[in-house]
Amino acid sequence: MTSLPWLRVNGTDIVDEHDTPVRLAGVGLGGWMNMENFITGYPGNESGIRRALRETMGEQSYEAFFDEFLTVFFDEADAAFLASLGMNSVRIPVNYRHFEDDARPFELKEEGFARLDRVISLLAAHGVYSIIDLHALPGRQNQHWHSDNPTHLAEFWNHPHFQDRVVHLWEALADRYRDRPEVAGYNPINEPADPTGEVLPVFYDRLEAAIRAVDPRHILFLDGNKYSTDFSFLEGRAEPLPNAVYTAHDYALPGITSATEYPGTTRGEYFDRGVVEQTFLRRTEFMRRTGTPIWIGEFGPVYSDDRSQDAWRYRLLQDQLEIYRDHGASWALWTYKDIGLQGLVCADPASDYLTLTATDRETKRQLGIDSWGGSDAGVRDILDPIDAVFDREFPGYAPWPWGRQPHIAVLVRHILLAEPLAQRFAERFRGVSPERARELARAFRFDACAERTGLTALLKDHLARE
Repeated sequence: MTSLPWLRVNGTDIVDEHDTPVRLAGVGLGGWMNMENFITGYPGNESGIRRALRETMGEQSYEAFFDEFLTVFFDEADAAFLASLGMNSVRIPVNYRHFEDDARPFELKEEGFARLDRVISLLAAHGVYSIIDLHALPGRQNQHWHSDNPTHLAEFWNHPHFQDRVVHLWEALADRYRDRPEVAGYNPINEPADPTGEVLPVFYDRLEAAIRAVDPRHILFLDGNKYSTDFSFLEGRAEPLPNAVYTAHDYALPGITSATEYPGTTRGEYFDRGVVEQTFLRRTEFMRRTGTPIWIGEFGPVYSDDRSQDAWRYRLLQDQLEIYRDHGASWALWTYKDIGLQGLVCADPASDYLTLTATDRETKRQLGIDSWGGSDAGVRDILDPIDAVFDREFPGYAPWPWGRQPHIAVLVRHILLAEPLAQRFAERFRGVSPERARELARAFRFDACAERTGLTALLKDHLARE
């Protein structure tokens, strides 16, 4: 195993044991230990589709599928590939359900830690750091599917029980990795969305003290509120927490909407490199004002199915990478592997898994069921009358965090329509044998995937010039 030096915070820099500045540059491993619907194709949230698949596949085939999936989604070849591009870090999102069951809170499961160990060791063997990211918390820390939320409510902030379980889990993670320098640090809460902004700073203080009591050495990577875009909840603090990096997520609007060009106008606003940089500066103002390092924990455009718009999206990505370099920011591009929306490598559309699920994924596209990369164009006949009622009866209604239209989209597209489609999706797997289940999961093996060569060439070239 390659020996990686310990990292720590020194002023505005992350440095190694020799005080040499280290800029972390890598990807997020979305879809592995925290599944997301656009990454692997299912509708709804992870626990919902797992429950449906367990019923249709039966226990033995269900276990065979996920055992194979969790092995092949990231293995030796994946780690070697990322290292070959020049990346030095991977952010590893995990769902608490790998470590604890809701029915048996505070009883930790060794198999979750063992899976995480395997990938951390694979990456370290190729000279790549890991950042452990708790992406889905008990009670759900935000209002969307990626926190494995089947509703639109983030109950984590309302119940001390959920908060106690997260502290307990992080104490266990810190104890397990306290002597592992190949773990660059801990990202304790992905994209928190505390509507009051009052619970989050208090919980960060509590969590920092609990982790430091076990592990005083690792860096903490702390997300801003409102999906890691807002640091106003820290106003009035005497100083930032020690050995901490504050992390913003920096998705540029043209890259995640139905824009057709860049530079160009998106939703009535003109975007070019200057505008993209101003957004970055606004989102990182707290870090620059307090003299702490900057880590962009997520960013990156989505890509068109026919690749017709890839050129200007690559230009947007290149601008972002150059902005981060100019301002000394570390970064983790979202995401490494998927079925074609954002991944550096993507499952083959002709694979058994994608062939089996093709009809339901097309329905999902038509109904705009996926929040990320989806469109409501096919369901305006449903949404227009709802909007008309709100215009008439509740014109000022603007629920936190994003306002009325995204709120209705969550309730109608991403929950109401996703639930029956998830059942239909799971029916495709009814009666598959354990061996067939393993074969289906192998669609995500590295040598079965296709490389998005335009993207990887851009990244490799940029990293070579760092």
